Amino acid sequence: MKIRYILGVCLALAATSLTKAQSQGTEYFAVFMEGKKVGHAIQSRVVVEEKVTTSEEVSISVSRANVPVTINMTETSVETADGKPLGFEVIQQLGVMTMKVTGTVDKQRVVNVTATSMGTEQKSTLRWPTGAVMPEGLRLLSLKNGLKEGSSYTASIFSPSIMQALDVQIRVGPKQTVDLLGRIVPLTEVTTAYTMPGAGELVSTSYVDEDLKVQKSITPIAGLQVEMVACAKEFALGENDVLELVDKMFLASPEPLDDVRSAKSISYLLSPIGETSALTIPSNDNQRVQQLKDGKVMVTVEPATAPTGASFPYKGKNRMILEAMQPNRFLQSDHKKVIDLARRAVGDTKDAAEAVKRIESFVADYIENRSLSVGYASAVEVADGKQGDCSEFAVLTAAMCRAVGIPAQVVTGIAYVKHFAGLQDRFGGHAWVQAYIGAESGKWIGLDAAFKGTGRGGYGPGHIALASGNGNPEDFFNLAATLGRFKIDKAIINRK
Repeated sequence: MKIRYILGVCLALAATSLTKAQSQGTEYFAVFMEGKKVGHAIQSRVVVEEKVTTSEEVSISVSRANVPVTINMTETSVETADGKPLGFEVIQQLGVMTMKVTGTVDKQRVVNVTATSMGTEQKSTLRWPTGAVMPEGLRLLSLKNGLKEGSSYTASIFSPSIMQALDVQIRVGPKQTVDLLGRIVPLTEVTTAYTMPGAGELVSTSYVDEDLKVQKSITPIAGLQVEMVACAKEFALGENDVLELVDKMFLASPEPLDDVRSAKSISYLLSPIGETSALTIPSNDNQRVQQLKDGKVMVTVEPATAPTGASFPYKGKNRMILEAMQPNRFLQSDHKKVIDLARRAVGDTKDAAEAVKRIESFVADYIENRSLSVGYASAVEVADGKQGDCSEFAVLTAAMCRAVGIPAQVVTGIAYVKHFAGLQDRFGGHAWVQAYIGAESGKWIGLDAAFKGTGRGGYGPGHIALASGNGNPEDFFNLAATLGRFKIDKAIINRK
């Protein structure tokens, strides 16, 4: 799973919260993860001719199964002096990949977007979310509300990294002494809770001085504790520690799960960790969710059986299902390369269930290099490069399904693995696909080309879905907001 992409997107959000009241100039921060220095953040704010340009750069280096992973992300926002959006630019360097997204906001609040990655350019438009602000707008809002303890206010923050606005609740807490790498200073606590439908909350805690300049922030991301601390430039840009992520990104199974694929269903008892809001686990055709006492959740995963005799393309009228047939920035199902691959995979079958099985097997064999160095590739990039991990298998599978008229979504969650990188009996972050088979009374069927290509048999009851969508970055926000907030207390296997 794209932990580096999850970290990159969420670190960009955390960096945005650091710009609340920054004056003109540049500030440096050291980035710590699980207590180890792993990188730096740089914020700058420049005012020229009534235009405010705010830039946030985040760079971290970690290790995944002894494979070095470097994440560099820069967000630049341009706004008027009174906080109205004019444009933005995002540059994401994730492993061997670089993605660039630029956007301009016209007078009608239409955003014209250009995305470039691996030589491929895509243009699109979207409406600017009503009331949404970027860093300067948030800075002005923070100055207006001040630091009175107990006060709170709301905002809608547009994140160029996920091309979406997030609702935030900002609360001012007490003044307290805070350790800033040996400097003990009095600062005011401010919490910012980011919410997205179906994803719960991602809460960042900041400590600000009397001028509302953030000196320290703490953000839990996918179960990891990430801190940014204001410091001298030399220390921020100095040597980093080595943090191995593999053992920190997996949940322990309560017991070994033998021959998972032969199980008819598996029921998992999930318990929240610490003081947390209720777990938000989705129900779908492949899993049932029951809310229990004390915030616990029982998730029963029972893979759905595809309806027989269903044809394609889908001709129903369900809006959500129709949306799962549309091309987008990551699932370019209208691209000739993807269409050609889909037709090769499907062959002469007219049966939808058989078609998705063929696509799953085709993708399992098509991707030759199971590389951990790919950031987050689109379907076309995967079709060209034939490399990546589970996310690349998922986006290509979903795009190929859509290319032949079969609705498909990318699912993010956790999946059971018997052995991985020296670990045993763990659930790790994973991505797969669900494809809709049938008419109005059809079913969403699970597909996992990544597991099928490693002898694990594809999708099965060892998968727990945490979110589903169109393969866009906001799906990873959902995963980041949920991972680390629960443990698996029990797994009950039903083989009948």
